[in-house]
Amino acid sequence: MFKFCSLYSGSSGNSLFIETPNTKILIDAGESAKKIELALNSINVDVNDIDAILVTHEHTDHIKGLATLSKKFSLPVYANRETWDAMPEVLEKVDDSSQNLFKVNENFDIGELKIHPFSIPHDAANPCGFNIYYENQKISIATDLGHIDSKIIKKLEDSLFILLEANYDPNILKCSRYPYSLKKRIAGPNGHLSNEDAGKTVSYLIDCGLKNVMLGHLSKENNFPELAYKTVVDELCGHKFDENKIRIDVAKRYEPTSVLTLDA
Repeated sequence: MFKFCSLYSGSSGNSLFIETPNTKILIDAGESAKKIELALNSINVDVNDIDAILVTHEHTDHIKGLATLSKKFSLPVYANRETWDAMPEVLEKVDDSSQNLFKVNENFDIGELKIHPFSIPHDAANPCGFNIYYENQKISIATDLGHIDSKIIKKLEDSLFILLEANYDPNILKCSRYPYSLKKRIAGPNGHLSNEDAGKTVSYLIDCGLKNVMLGHLSKENNFPELAYKTVVDELCGHKFDENKIRIDVAKRYEPTSVLTLDA
């Protein structure tokens, strides 16, 4: 059985909490260390009990509090070589004993969890998502990805739960005040995932065992929680799926979600 909570989600900062009976991890630390500590306290988790922090990629909204959090509480940090090299200030501040390397597509263990990092298309050094296994269950993290392809779908199949990006609505993005170059980046193949593409992904994965999805990393300017939710539900209904067969949640930008208990 997994427990999952999104502590923060969006361009202002991202951090996810995952727990099994004997292991607790964070994925990313993109808010201040103090805010992450307070968010954990609000769900009755002591930051000193965290076993490790996994890093998806080096963008500031994923690593803002990483160095301070690791150094203050002696927390191990796991990232691939290219990501470590792309965040020299973190590398400089995190104790050598807390620096851990993983290779994309190679499994590693943290406590009772098996972690499988996989490549995602985003404009970072070597960004990755994660499959996380405990006993016979699998959950997945797939955020900050410009598109979904067959390789990513394969990685997400058989997941009980997915934190999936639903960053923007194309029509809102088109009319936003963003400069053209930024709009092009967001909607590009190495940018972010739209609501519609998130819906199509969920529609496919329902037949592969998906029971729960949380939509994350919503744009403040180019999306709304209600719109992201409705777009995904409409996509499900368009494929004649019963929306009651899957739980859909939306991550909050500035505060933790409720803690989800995930069990097949």
